[in-house]
Amino acid sequence: MARRCPANVSWRGSPAATASLLDDAVVDLDQWISSEVEAAFAEQEGTAFVTGNGTNKPKGFLDYTKVAEASWVWGQIGYIATGVSGALPASNASDVLIDTVYALKAGYRQNATWVMNRKVQASIRKLKDADGNYLWQPPAAPGSRAMLMGFPLVEAEDMPNAAADATPIALSDFSRGYLVVDRTGVRVLRDPYTAKPYVLFYTTKRVGGGVQDFDAIKLLKYGTT
Repeated sequence: MARRCPANVSWRGSPAATASLLDDAVVDLDQWISSEVEAAFAEQEGTAFVTGNGTNKPKGFLDYTKVAEASWVWGQIGYIATGVSGALPASNASDVLIDTVYALKAGYRQNATWVMNRKVQASIRKLKDADGNYLWQPPAAPGSRAMLMGFPLVEAEDMPNAAADATPIALSDFSRGYLVVDRTGVRVLRDPYTAKPYVLFYTTKRVGGGVQDFDAIKLLKYGTT
C-alpha cells in the first residue's frame, strides 16, 4: 500500500515586549518567550493532529473518511459501531471494546494505545467485568499510564464527546498510523523597528501531519451503523 507524506505548514505568532523591559529583565526573555510560544504551538498541534482539516494545519486522523470496518478500504479509517445512538450498549458494553481491539491486526495491537477525552474516560472507568472488576486500571507506577483491557490509555481533550454518530474513542499504533513531520524548535526573529517602543518577536514553527497507515487506526463509533 502507498504511504502518504503530510505537507508541512507553519504556525506563527508575534508576541511583543518593550525595549526597557528587555534591558532590565533578570531572566532571558528571548528564551522565556520562545518556550511560551512553543507551548501555545504544541496545543494547536495537538488539536490539528486529531481534527485538523489539512488547510494551513496538519490533517487530523478524525478528518479522514470513516467507514464501517466490514467495508474498510485503504484511504479510509475503519470503525466499529456500538449499536446504540450516542452511547455504549446498556449491557455487555465491553464487547464493543473487544471488537475494536480485534479490528486491529496483531502487528498493530502490540503497540496500540487507546485515545479519548476525560469525559469519555470517566464513563469507561465505570465498566466492570462479570466478576465486578473494573476494566480500567490505574497507572501501576509513577509516570506510567492507565490501562484499559491491557492497552495504555492516553487522555486527549480534542477527542469528541459521546454523541450520536461521534467517534470519541480511537485505538491505534500511532507510531505507524500517523506521521508527524516537525522541524526542530521554534524560530524567533527580533524586530525592534516596526512597532516602537515595542520589540516584536516573530515566531514560526513548521510542522506537518497525516495518516500514513490506514490499517493502524480504528475507531469506536457511538451509532447504530
